[in-house]
Amino acid sequence: MLDILQMKSSLGKSWKLAVLAAVLAGACGGSGTARAADASQAQRAKAKLAAVRARIVDLANRRAAALAARDVLAAHLRRAELEITAKRRALDALNIAVLATKLRRAQLQVDQQRNLKTLDAERAALADQIVAAYMIGRGEQVKLLLNQSAAGRVGRMVAYYGYFGRARAAQIRAIRDRLQRLHALDLKIGQQSVRLKDLQDDGRRELQALESARRTRNDALLAIARQVNSSDQQLAALRREEQSVESVIADLAHVLQDFPTDTQQSFAQLRGKLPWPVTGKLLARFNAVRMDTAQGRLRWNGVLIESARGAKVRAPYFGRVVYADWLQGLGLLMIISHSGGFLSLYGHAEVLYKSVGDWVAPGDVIAALSDAQGPSPQLYFEIRKGRKPLDPLLWLKKSP
Repeated sequence: MLDILQMKSSLGKSWKLAVLAAVLAGACGGSGTARAADASQAQRAKAKLAAVRARIVDLANRRAAALAARDVLAAHLRRAELEITAKRRALDALNIAVLATKLRRAQLQVDQQRNLKTLDAERAALADQIVAAYMIGRGEQVKLLLNQSAAGRVGRMVAYYGYFGRARAAQIRAIRDRLQRLHALDLKIGQQSVRLKDLQDDGRRELQALESARRTRNDALLAIARQVNSSDQQLAALRREEQSVESVIADLAHVLQDFPTDTQQSFAQLRGKLPWPVTGKLLARFNAVRMDTAQGRLRWNGVLIESARGAKVRAPYFGRVVYADWLQGLGLLMIISHSGGFLSLYGHAEVLYKSVGDWVAPGDVIAALSDAQGPSPQLYFEIRKGRKPLDPLLWLKKSP
């Protein structure tokens, strides 16, 4: 009877273990399946994002091709301004490399000075040991060896002399190593100096190329201005420019359905809280009359801010870049998509630092204005809900 009970108990335990193993196996298998599903979903999202980005780039390219076919002077201006932004970015990269090289060389020079001080201390210590050895002299060692009555003292003194000798040898090795290290530092400092000179030469060439591109741009602007010799023609040109913005927004509306831009806080809750994209003087307000003629009236859809030369344009809030290219009338334009279907637009930049698909956070530098001599540069700034322009001053803080 006892054997039967033990057998039942053993079978019960085996059954429970089998069930537990099956549950664990199912959990592990489920976890593996979940991980595989997550990886597959991530791949699909990545591919979808790449496709959307390609559609936006294709949109910009088709506009550029249409512009070249329709308006030769405007196409020439576009090429000149894109050349300027390329030169500005190359020059910025060179300036960063120059600063990094200067810092590296300064660090090496500090290390060199520290090693020189250590070398001086090691040489002084070695000199003291040599003087002490000279003062003791070898005669004292011979006397100690011949003095049989002080055997213990002889042993200690011989050990001391051994210590002194090994210490001097170690000091000499340390000095030799220090000299080798200093020689290596000299070589590195020389290499950094050569690299710095090369970078500075490259920077001067890039600056000359940038100035040449700016002259080309000014020539293109003058050529376009000569085309418009009446107020009616000017109004028509401004309307075409406004229509180009509306057309881009309309095209993007179809693309953005597949472009994730959700962020932490609803953009709609930020009225009166956003920082200004640049500090400066407000030149034109939303809905103010931009041009008024007998043929019609044109109003501003955003604000125009005059700022310092070379001012950095910063993102006021979280979002994702959905457009970063040249657009007739606004020059280099960046459009950022925010949560809730809101868009912010930044026109008249000279260089763009973000590309389509990049995420931005509040305070990120997204663009820069011209740093050329002459009139202060101006940033054009819009906020839209879908295709509808909104007054940016209702969203920005009271003062820049």
